[in-house]
Amino acid sequence: MKSLHGETNCGGDSKQKFLRTDALRIGEESIQAVLPEEAVIRALKQKKFSNVGDIVVIAIGKAAWNMAKATKDALGDRITKGIVITKYDHSKGPIEGIEVVEAGHPVPDENSMKGAEKAISLVSDLTKKDQVIFLISGGGSAIFEKPMEGVTLEEIIHITNQLLASGGDIVEINTIRKRLSAVKGGRFAALCGKAKIYSIVLSDVLGDRLDSIASGPAYPDSSTTKEALGIIKKYNIQIEEPIRRIIEIETPKVVENCETVITGSVRALCEAAASSAKRLGYQPVILSSTLDCEAKDAGKFMASMAREIKDPNNTSSYINPPCAIIVGGETVVRLTGSGKGGRNQELALSAAIGMEGLEDVVLFSLGSDGTDGPTDAAGGIVDGRTVEKMKALGISPEEYLNNNDSYNALKVADGLIITGSSGTNVNDVVVLLCASSLDSDTQLQQN
Repeated sequence: MKSLHGETNCGGDSKQKFLRTDALRIGEESIQAVLPEEAVIRALKQKKFSNVGDIVVIAIGKAAWNMAKATKDALGDRITKGIVITKYDHSKGPIEGIEVVEAGHPVPDENSMKGAEKAISLVSDLTKKDQVIFLISGGGSAIFEKPMEGVTLEEIIHITNQLLASGGDIVEINTIRKRLSAVKGGRFAALCGKAKIYSIVLSDVLGDRLDSIASGPAYPDSSTTKEALGIIKKYNIQIEEPIRRIIEIETPKVVENCETVITGSVRALCEAAASSAKRLGYQPVILSSTLDCEAKDAGKFMASMAREIKDPNNTSSYINPPCAIIVGGETVVRLTGSGKGGRNQELALSAAIGMEGLEDVVLFSLGSDGTDGPTDAAGGIVDGRTVEKMKALGISPEEYLNNNDSYNALKVADGLIITGSSGTNVNDVVVLLCASSLDSDTQLQQN
């Protein structure tokens, strides 16, 4: 992963530049703390693998390459064969004995199907003496796909696009996805036959629901057909009658050949942000690691926290600067416009509007995987002067927000964070830094 990059041109204000530098440092250290390599190695040490039979590695998701590389480094020639199926540009080169396939995200494509077919081929002739190490990370729902009989890839793409634009949360979206797929909702475990599966999971789902992470390919599905049809109705998802009948097919409720361990989660991401902030002299407060709402609303809330903390007339607050307000989770974007952006950028733009005019505050919202929606940004960073910059360039932040065009609004205001692929994926982290003028002066002198 590249170091976090966000412009720190703050009109010559060294205090604001200092806060931004601290914010970017917290973001970078947070992600470094949840990279999957060490977590995978710990999980492998918990498991005793038989010396008889093959060991096959199947890795899916945005962090698949890093997880597979760590597994190969740990087990070496004991691995017989394997495949990595990850998002485009998330591979970091060849891994000896393991094929690497890059595929579409957040919408599946032909490579998603080719990768899944290769994985199925690798496990199709395994026996009870063989073992599968199944490495799962977020993004697997799109990256790893084999449509159910009677469903085409085009139909999955059409329904996925509707779900992503609906504002539904990831559990709701994956409840539908798994019913259209022959490798989700516990179905891939059945394709492994009598082989034992050891599943190592990097969680990107709030509450670490194993049947929702990558749509639970090797875990029994707790959702029901009734719930799935309710989601279709709730968001007015347009489907043909043959697809409805396939959605009504119940998913596996028992999976007996898989042992699962979770290696990382958004809670660890928030705790890492808190530790980093504390080292830099801020009082950390983790408000929640289960943020689940519209990005615009989350931005408004974080801005209200900034106003409350910075209000000189508020003497009853238990949170005082210098402080770091930390929230983790995954917001959603309800598409009403035709602009460019992602949930973290939209949250940041919404917060910037609410923080307009505030001094000594900085907020960033960051996707731990290094990508935010269909953009090259990982998220956004804003302060009390971000809106002023936009208006000076003739941009209405409210209009851009309503058009879901957060990327272009933040770009002109030096508000994009660019990281490249991080190699992990454990949801998002939002951090609000607040400092008094005295705090900023003192910290600047110390640095």
